[in-house]
Amino acid sequence: MRLRKTILLLAVTGIMAGCTSTGGVRQPSAPETVAPEKALVLPPPGGPSIVSVVERKRGNGVEQTISLFTSSSVPGQNSLKVQFFGASGANPGAGNAGFSMINESGIAREVARSAPGVPMATSATFLQNAYGPFGYASGRSRAGDTCLYAWQQIRSSTAANTQARNFGMIQLRLRLCDARASERQLLGIVYGYTVTGTFDGELWNPYGNPPPADVALGRTGAPIYPDEGGYRASPMPIGYEPAPAIVTQPRAAVRSTSTAQPDQGVAAVPAPIGPRVPLPGEPPQTSARPAVAVAPIEQSVRAIGVTVPSPDCIGDAAMTAACRR
Repeated sequence: MRLRKTILLLAVTGIMAGCTSTGGVRQPSAPETVAPEKALVLPPPGGPSIVSVVERKRGNGVEQTISLFTSSSVPGQNSLKVQFFGASGANPGAGNAGFSMINESGIAREVARSAPGVPMATSATFLQNAYGPFGYASGRSRAGDTCLYAWQQIRSSTAANTQARNFGMIQLRLRLCDARASERQLLGIVYGYTVTGTFDGELWNPYGNPPPADVALGRTGAPIYPDEGGYRASPMPIGYEPAPAIVTQPRAAVRSTSTAQPDQGVAAVPAPIGPRVPLPGEPPQTSARPAVAVAPIEQSVRAIGVTVPSPDCIGDAAMTAACRR
C-alpha cells in the first residue's frame, strides 16, 4: 500500500514538473567568435593584425585565442592565447578552468608543439615588459623562417595576496613565425602588446598595488635630464663639442703666368670700371677711352670707307694710269 502511494506521488510530481517547464532551447557554454575589438589583449601598433578571436567563458574566468596574421612556411597559426582566472561562479553553467603554475617541463612541451620541425632554444636572459617578467624560446626553420614562443604570468606578489585582495591572475602565450622578421623584431611584439581586459572589483586586481613614485623625484643631488631613459645616473656632459679639423688641400702648380687660373673657392677680382688713374711721374692720358678699343674702330672705318680720286688724275689717260700706281 505504501509502495503504491509512493509511486503515485512520484508520478504526480513528474506531471507537475512537465507542466511548469518552458520547453525553451538553450545552447550550452561553448567557444564563440567575437569581434576583434573585443580582444582582451591587443598587439602593438604596426604589429600582426588580428584575424579572428575565439572566446570561451569559464566558471572562474574567460579564455581567448586571438589568431594573428601569419606569413611563414612553418605549420601552424600565429596566435595570442590569454586566460583570465578570477572568482568561481563568474559564469554560471560553465565549468571552471584548470589552473597550473608555469613550470619548466610544461613550457618545454608547449614550445615543442608551437612550431613543429623548428629547433627552439629557451633564452636564459631575464627580461620583463610593462606587465612584469616573461620568458621566450626562439629558433629558425630550414627555410629561414624565424619562430618565437613567449609566455607570461601576470599576478600580484605574495605579500599583496595576504591582504585579502589582488587575487586575480592572467596567463599569456604568444606564438609567432615569420619569413622576413628577425628574432628581435618578433620580441618587440612581446614588449608592445596591451592587456585591455580587467576584473570586476578591486579584490581580483592581478597587478597588485601601484608602485611608489621614483625616489629621485624632488631629491637634492639627483638631476633628471631630457633623455630617452629619463633619469640618468651619470651626469650629462656640458660644454661645446670640439670643432672639426680643417683639411687643407695643396694648390695645383701654375704652368705659366698667362694661363694661371684662380684657385677654387677664391673669388675672381672684377675688372676695373672707368679710366685708369696714372701713377706719379707718368704722363697724363689725353683720352679716357682705352687704346685697345680705338684700333678696331679705326680699322673698320678704313675698311668700309670710299677712296675719292684727285682732280689731277681725271681726263688724262697717262696721268690716270700713274694715279692708279
